[in-house]
Amino acid sequence: QLQFVESGGALVQPGGSLRLSCAASTFRIIAYSIGWFRQAPGQEREGIALISVPGTDTNYADSVKGRFTISRDNAKNTVNLEMNNLRPEDTGTYYCAAFELYSDIRSNWYKTNGHYWGQGTQVTVTS
Repeated sequence: QLQFVESGGALVQPGGSLRLSCAASTFRIIAYSIGWFRQAPGQEREGIALISVPGTDTNYADSVKGRFTISRDNAKNTVNLEMNNLRPEDTGTYYCAAFELYSDIRSNWYKTNGHYWGQGTQVTVTS
């Protein structure tokens, strides 16, 4: 099936850290910019991080800038999201998707034009 598999979500206390992974086994990510998104219950999907094809350019939503880091390993066909200093408002289901375009992840365009959306991985930040 042509979709990403996200993993690494967990229950964590505020101030903690997690590393999420996004893996593709049935297609190659080398042709795409990759974005991470999250969605909390009752809220819209939010684009939070985007990385260019070679991995040299990244951008982030203001809500995670300085705390989250996106990276990719094209040889391993994976994209990671390192999350530090987690807050309760970071709670949600996290997804990744592929795009032909690298621009600003805060654009609404990214919410509806991604490819290979996975099932997501749950992150819960609570004390």
